[in-house]
Amino acid sequence: MRTWSGRVDRVCVPHRAHLQIAWLEIEKVRRTAERNTAMRRLAELDTRLRAIDSEEAALTRALAERKRLGAVGDEAKLVPRRAAGAFRIKY
Repeated sequence: MRTWSGRVDRVCVPHRAHLQIAWLEIEKVRRTAERNTAMRRLAELDTRLRAIDSEEAALTRALAERKRLGAVGDEAKLVPRRAAGAFRIKY
């Protein structure tokens, strides 16, 4: 004998429809919280990227200024490590 069990539409059973609406609302709240967290994180990343760009530009300007002034003599003053009296262990 055929029955209608398992074939009833969810809307036909009111409590199932209400439960599904509640689940959808809970999922909506969770997804909204996830979205807000992601948006905040993106804002933090954008801020850091702007800071990196400004630091990079400042360093590039400093190098260009140094090159323009011809400050090459500073590198010539560096002494190789061997000539500076390296640490040696005697056995």
